[in-house]
Amino acid sequence: MKMRSVVKLGVVGAASAFLLAACGNSSKESTSKYINWQESAGLNTLDASKLTDSESMVMVGNSNEGLLLNGPNNTIKPGVAESYKVSKDGKTYTFNLRHSKWSNGKPVTANDFVYGWQRTVNPKTASQYSYLLDHVKNATEISAGKAPVSSLGVKAEGDYKLVVTLNRPQSYFKYIVAMAACYPQDKATVEKYGSAYATNSKAMLYNGPFKVEGWNGTNDTWTLVKNKEYYNASKVKVAGIKFSVQKDANTALNQYETGQLDETTLVGQQQVGKYKSSSELHNVKQASTFYLEMNEKADSYFKNANIRKALSLVIDRDQFTKDTLGDGSTSAQGLVSPGMSQYKGVDFTKAAGTKTGVSYNVSEAKKLWAKGLKEVGKKSINFTLLADDTPQGKSTTEYLQTAFANLHGLKVSSLNVPYKTRLSRSQNGQFDMVVSGWYADFPDPISFMSLFTSDGSYNNGKWSNAKYDELVKNAEGSDSNNVAKRWDDLVNAEKILMNDQGVIPLYHKVQPNVIKPRVSGVQFFPTGLSTDFRDATISKK
Repeated sequence: MKMRSVVKLGVVGAASAFLLAACGNSSKESTSKYINWQESAGLNTLDASKLTDSESMVMVGNSNEGLLLNGPNNTIKPGVAESYKVSKDGKTYTFNLRHSKWSNGKPVTANDFVYGWQRTVNPKTASQYSYLLDHVKNATEISAGKAPVSSLGVKAEGDYKLVVTLNRPQSYFKYIVAMAACYPQDKATVEKYGSAYATNSKAMLYNGPFKVEGWNGTNDTWTLVKNKEYYNASKVKVAGIKFSVQKDANTALNQYETGQLDETTLVGQQQVGKYKSSSELHNVKQASTFYLEMNEKADSYFKNANIRKALSLVIDRDQFTKDTLGDGSTSAQGLVSPGMSQYKGVDFTKAAGTKTGVSYNVSEAKKLWAKGLKEVGKKSINFTLLADDTPQGKSTTEYLQTAFANLHGLKVSSLNVPYKTRLSRSQNGQFDMVVSGWYADFPDPISFMSLFTSDGSYNNGKWSNAKYDELVKNAEGSDSNNVAKRWDDLVNAEKILMNDQGVIPLYHKVQPNVIKPRVSGVQFFPTGLSTDFRDATISKK
């Protein structure tokens, strides 16, 4: 059902389907019946309620399926739900489910969705994505341990009808139900494996186009294999996709050029330049922002706004994206990435844009730094910069150390760790400063803005501002049905975050991929499921 809204959702980058033709590149191609795909980080979990990273989302999103699916140009299409309707007051959604099966042949029913949603909001699960369901009746109370999970506003009417009751309208709810946090889960399987559930590929059931095989929880290779029980299995044309983690960009490119990989992500100017004129190169736009979080709870000096602003002002984002990253990524214009949404023809990033949070001015930075040190009673500060151990993570920390050297009395050491370790340390507050990244879950600015409320589960640095909290709360509450007011709430919240330098935005990610001509039909989406293999094909030799 078409959603009524005055806000026009801008296209961050339409879903890209690769329909490639041979381009005469000298690199070899595989003859495998499987697509060979590179990952730069390991798989973290297959638990739809607990995943937090993009790699896990891609695996879970291709091996499981929710009520609705991502479509091109920020559209939504039927998934397990063949159709749905919304009540006039926007508070009741009724989903009509198709007859589908789990990978063991067991029917997927409305009760599986009820259980999956309840498990996501159950505080015992400790899902960082539970906030996505905060508009569902009693979800917030349940997450806070103040109401039983059985009171969640989702119920099954028979095996194939699901009714969801919201406590207030949510203009983007249809995008929420397409996300992993809202996937069905089989209660018997969860209870069978207990704490081991979804920690390896065998401790799972799947209802999507593929199944995950060969992942023991720690290894760096696994495979998405066609799920023969999937209701649309006849349209899945590939036997599967073989994934291998390769953190070294040069090794990965060599594997691509020798035919061991059908895809790899390019890193840096040299690699991107090598394929600049090739039809194998595809710059995939992503609704994402990479930024620095400062741990105000562990390091009290980060509570000082002048210190935070000085650290931001010494970063030349244009130079960093052009000369260090060199992959097509763009300088941060704020927290919210460009193209997320528009109102009256104006992009959110432009409406909320404040140069204060993303400017480059070394002389002003030095003044604020000296002022900040005096205010916190220090002559010098030492801290550690935490980031991933990927090539991009390492080049980022190297650049930032050089930039921060402009501030007298500041000594910064870097610590590059595996992706899982960085996530864990970030979530547990075990850092001074960390390079974080966020990929928008759905095409609305609130996907970014909700991160940094005082009680936000992803607010790892613990920045807090009462007015910011109020504006985000109003956008999600009293102003949720008033498009103009809601827009102003979010615009003003972004300005507060940037003027106070609650976080330090660095860049908006563009991912340069090279894909062999034999592979086509892989879809990329800027929000939600980033990579969808259900329509992929391999050309015959």
